[in-house]
Amino acid sequence: MTGPARLLRGSVVALAVLATAGCVRGCPSSRPPIHLNPNMDDTPRYDAQEASGFFYDGKTMRAPVPGTVARGHLVLDPRVHTGKDDAGNFLTELPLAETDALLDRGRARYAIYCQPCHDKRGDGRGILFQRGGVPTTSMHDERVRGLAAGELFDVITHGKGLMPSYGYPIPPEDRWAIITWVRHLQHDRTGSAVADARSR
Repeated sequence: MTGPARLLRGSVVALAVLATAGCVRGCPSSRPPIHLNPNMDDTPRYDAQEASGFFYDGKTMRAPVPGTVARGHLVLDPRVHTGKDDAGNFLTELPLAETDALLDRGRARYAIYCQPCHDKRGDGRGILFQRGGVPTTSMHDERVRGLAAGELFDVITHGKGLMPSYGYPIPPEDRWAIITWVRHLQHDRTGSAVADARSR
């Protein structure tokens, strides 16, 4: 084969390869696509509450295995999660050790969840009171000061009056941390000697 013929043949082969490669993707075809593993494209599924002929009870939605505990819901100490003792009475003291870390956590969580209504010092004159006139309880009222720690925990957990429940967004340990900070705010107001973290 002469040089020009060889060059022509090579050019034709190269053009054929380029044309073929160009139509592998994006070129329309009248034939359906090839599904190497069709169950990955068309997976059978059930809608919620739909009946099922596969399970013995005819229900699509399956109950958790008995004894299953959702992540984050394991209760090791019921007092920490309920604010009550074994007899069902509100705890008078915190079930957690009062540490500087707990106090700092309580101050930070108070600023996020409580300060908008109760204000920084707990007087009940936060931004919602200032701009919306929303009546808010002062942490320094005699009634509030007389509440047991478990009662404060219960109010944070379930809400009261205009205050909504914060049981979902605030974990139990953080609720106790907030109560620790509230107690320190109350002690400050009455002149108790708690100088280390009060001025932060």
